[in-house]
Amino acid sequence: MNEPCPRFSPNCATQPQLPAGQSYNHNIKDPIAYDGPVFMSDVPWPQPVASWTAGQPVTVGFQADGAAHGGGHCQFAISYDNGKTAAIVHKVMEHCFFNDPLDSNTAEVLEYTFMLPANVPASSNAQFIWIWTNAVGYRELYTGIADITITNSGGSNSYTGKSAIYPNHAGYDTIPAFNGDYTTGLSLYDNAPNVTITSSGYIAEQLSNQKPISSRISEPSSSNSSETSSALPKAP
Repeated sequence: MNEPCPRFSPNCATQPQLPAGQSYNHNIKDPIAYDGPVFMSDVPWPQPVASWTAGQPVTVGFQADGAAHGGGHCQFAISYDNGKTAAIVHKVMEHCFFNDPLDSNTAEVLEYTFMLPANVPASSNAQFIWIWTNAVGYRELYTGIADITITNSGGSNSYTGKSAIYPNHAGYDTIPAFNGDYTTGLSLYDNAPNVTITSSGYIAEQLSNQKPISSRISEPSSSNSSETSSALPKAP
């Protein structure tokens, strides 16, 4: 992801000045370590990198030189508590980065424009979150977090949506390689709990009556930690 600019990425057209004591993350396109934090930084940019308006279209962009791993499932979410709780505002399931299922490492789609829900609350300290589970290759998780502002003239105080989930990460379900079946793992997203967020953070989780996301659809393989390294192809 390079739009909005994720924290401490050196790959964006423009970015704020680095906070004191921080450096650019030249490994930002690596997969997340299986048992590490789900984001590469919990320190925000000193200024927001984008200003979004509730009920208006927003655009998320990606680099052309990343490995697309046959696509997969992408979640786009908003958080108000530094990523601790995130509610989905858009999803691209099955073949993210492609127009149709395609076993390729070269992305066809590098930009997604979608309508930001009209009832996401205004905040000068919101976070946009991108989460990608790849279709092909090692079972990995890729994420990005960007600091944004949101304006809302309607005065909404809360937004309820599906909770973001982090497949292929410790404590979450592992989604196996798709092997041509691009519906693999979709039930995990469908059965994720609803979560209500406000500009001051998290309100409540409303569990669905479906199978809980803690029910594994496959056991994590031993490759989760050892095969997730900077030597592997990078995300877009």
